[in-house]
Amino acid sequence: MGHFGIEKTLLLLKEKFFWPHMKRDVQRFCTRCIACLQTKSTTKPHGLYTPLPISNALWVDIFMDIVLDLPRTQSGKDSIFVVVDRFSKMAHFIPCHKVDDANNIAKLSFQEVVRLHGLPKTIVSDRDVKFLGEIFKIYLTHFEINNEHSCKLRHEGLNHVK
Repeated sequence: MGHFGIEKTLLLLKEKFFWPHMKRDVQRFCTRCIACLQTKSTTKPHGLYTPLPISNALWVDIFMDIVLDLPRTQSGKDSIFVVVDRFSKMAHFIPCHKVDDANNIAKLSFQEVVRLHGLPKTIVSDRDVKFLGEIFKIYLTHFEINNEHSCKLRHEGLNHVK
């Protein structure tokens, strides 16, 4: 018999066998079986898809992303920091360097977006290191900005940026 996990193993055994505390024994066996432990998937099933709430004001909810590896400009910029307002879809395209860190990205967002439109309440970004770094987290916490990350395989909100 192969290693099918607790539920499948229990169902297969119940077709031909029964003994007291069968479920407990199968659970114990499956949780201790070396082959089961080595081949068990670490991927969790996906949860339900929940779309972002609809924005109801200008520059309150924004998307952020960075487009990398573009042809280098004369000033050495090779990427674009993109900020899109979720309500109006108005966008800022800010030239930057691929090597810019979270601190530089936070500065750019202040210089180019916040000074014109004020602080957002929500920023949706992908899971780029620049948006997950400590400096960026401090920036978000200090200004009480909610940060949401698009999921790895489904950039629903970031389609406007891409």
